[in-house]
Amino acid sequence: MWGLVRLLLAWLGGWSCMGRLAAPARAWAGSWGGPGPALLRTRRSWVWNQFFVIEEYAGPEPVLIGKVRINPSHVYPDPQGPALQLHHFCNDLGPSGHPTLHPILDLDSNFLFLCLEPAAMFPRSLQLHSDVDRGEGRTKYLLTGEGAGTVFVIDEATGNIHVTKSLDREEKAQYVLLAQAVDRASNRPLEPPSEFIIKVQDINDNPPIFPLGPYHATVPEMSNVEPTSCNSAPLMSGSRPSTLLPHLALPRLSGVPGSPTGTSVIQVTAHDADDPSYGNSAKLVYTVLDGLPFFSVDPQTGVVRTAIPNMDRETQEEFLVVIQAKDMGGHMGGLSGSTTVTVTLSDVNDNPPKFPQSLYQFSVMETAGPGTLVGRLRAQDPDLGDNALMAYSILDGEGSEAFSISTDPRGRDGLLTVRKPLDFETRRSYSFRVEATNTLIDPAYLRRGPFKDVASVRVAVQDAPEPPAFTQAAYHLAVPENKSPGTLVGQVSAADLDSRASPIRYSILPHSDPEHCFSIEPEDGTIRTAVPLDREARVWHNLTVLATEVDSSAQASRVQVAVQTLDENDNAPQLAEPYDTFVCESAAPGQLIQVIRALDRDEVGNNSRISLQGPLDPDANFTVRDNRDGSASLLLPSRPAPPRQAPYLVPIELWDWGQPALSSTATVTVSVCRCRPDGSVASCRPEAQLSPAGLSTGALLAIITCVGTLLGRSDWNRAAPCLALPAQRPVCASPPALVVLFVALRRQKQEALMVLEEED
Repeated sequence: MWGLVRLLLAWLGGWSCMGRLAAPARAWAGSWGGPGPALLRTRRSWVWNQFFVIEEYAGPEPVLIGKVRINPSHVYPDPQGPALQLHHFCNDLGPSGHPTLHPILDLDSNFLFLCLEPAAMFPRSLQLHSDVDRGEGRTKYLLTGEGAGTVFVIDEATGNIHVTKSLDREEKAQYVLLAQAVDRASNRPLEPPSEFIIKVQDINDNPPIFPLGPYHATVPEMSNVEPTSCNSAPLMSGSRPSTLLPHLALPRLSGVPGSPTGTSVIQVTAHDADDPSYGNSAKLVYTVLDGLPFFSVDPQTGVVRTAIPNMDRETQEEFLVVIQAKDMGGHMGGLSGSTTVTVTLSDVNDNPPKFPQSLYQFSVMETAGPGTLVGRLRAQDPDLGDNALMAYSILDGEGSEAFSISTDPRGRDGLLTVRKPLDFETRRSYSFRVEATNTLIDPAYLRRGPFKDVASVRVAVQDAPEPPAFTQAAYHLAVPENKSPGTLVGQVSAADLDSRASPIRYSILPHSDPEHCFSIEPEDGTIRTAVPLDREARVWHNLTVLATEVDSSAQASRVQVAVQTLDENDNAPQLAEPYDTFVCESAAPGQLIQVIRALDRDEVGNNSRISLQGPLDPDANFTVRDNRDGSASLLLPSRPAPPRQAPYLVPIELWDWGQPALSSTATVTVSVCRCRPDGSVASCRPEAQLSPAGLSTGALLAIITCVGTLLGRSDWNRAAPCLALPAQRPVCASPPALVVLFVALRRQKQEALMVLEEED
């Protein structure tokens, strides 16, 4: 293995030695020896400016990187003139297998050394040498600057510079050092100080991360996947990450003309801390790990887009897409990171309305005046919000003059009403068509239309030569849910306007109450429930009540009775979730421990208004403060919570403001834990805590009273004193039982003290 490494080092060293860089000439007048001619340095024909070392080398010897030499005859007129040299050990292995030192440059110029990170924890050497140094020990080498003395150390006698610790480019990319040779005895500079730079060369040691993930995005349903041309404009590299992009054609996924590109959803951006200017360590490629075939991602830009057309929200509303970013250009051996994109399909008007019935039949009395409600029609639309709003109209037919239809305020139901007076003798029925049309139509989805539907309506006019007349044209009644059968809903009333008034009998038409939810008193028209009603199952019941004259069954009239089921407080409030929390045993008084939230499934109002209350005992370990918004705050009292190993069970009482109010009780578990200085939990041992031994003051007084009573009685042996135990009624015991009780209490107290001593 190391043979291959050494062969690689030899190749790298030979390659690096081929670089050429001209060094500028420079003059420096020496400060020793008095005045004299200036010392000049000749222009070199080549220098090295990069050096490589093997990373994480664990061998016993330093890696030889290179050596700096200067021929004094080429630099100074006097061959013995001083020159400061830097020997950088280069990985150029000669035929014998030993490193060969190559001349680089002298240290009175700025130059660069590259070290691969992270450097292993062994000395890597640079050698500083001056021509003045004759090996007699009179020269001392000094090193100052960034990392001098900690990261880089120098041998004062030999000038060897060592790297003492692992280097991380992400922490510090380069070090600027200053080297100088001085006389050991006088500390007089022998050379001017020279600056050089050691740059840490990057390796791929950081995986990509998504700093803004996980992502959430919304894209309209039915987004098309359309082919793009070769001239599609590329996405700007400066696009902000995690931003919803306009719905436009993005660059195609591949270079093939006509490659499909879908509607853009979001752009995800990963960050790689490695050096993007060196190698492929920070060159990222994006891929989809989970989410195919619905979504794709651009491998260079990270733009997520739809991959298949016509995704339907009514079929699936939400998708979880997993995106991976891999460095090294996506090749094997690269590091990777992933994030999730939750894509929600927003609703568009892609579904036309549809009547559940093709024919609607209604009946109306000929005496019904204009505005009388004949019936309700509803076309179904699975879209949401404004996309499901509809407008109803009567098409050409017989009923356009006699009837009118309008849309209720919610935009869902069509209300069919009488437009002008009807005459049974003139016309007994009307047949016409009603159309339901979406009010908001998106032209992009016209191909899925038409966004309207038609149903037939037949209205029968009831004869009323002398019909009973109801006191109201229509009735709107209400009854609470869950009421027992026989609950009064309301009353309808009709009268015979004939000169000879005939008694009236009332009935509910079976087709208007197929489930037999209501009954009506035939004599007085009182409507009652026949079964308990459930508002959550059905809110409205449209009844048709028939009033018939006893003397002539043909003389009858009908009226529409709309019965609304009212909400009743039939759901007790409860906690929104189980709460199991903790508090540090060193917590300050008044500290907030947990915000407790509650919910009520009843209709919004007093039935769902919730109040919360905790223990009323002033000595309770915890207090509960009602926030008056359906939540409460669990707090420490005015004193810190006592140390406790077993968790506290804090009872919470919840009640709503309905009539009658419903309540429930829940428990919040609070553990007292040992915490670290930063507030994190160190330990929470669920061990039972010993209760303090002994009796309460009340119990002790009760025992003393019983004993005194016994002493005052003559029949001691037959006495049965009463012991008032805590939270119980007095219990009578015989004198022997009293003795046993005192012995047991004393033993319990001793055992408790022993346990507490062991714990201490």
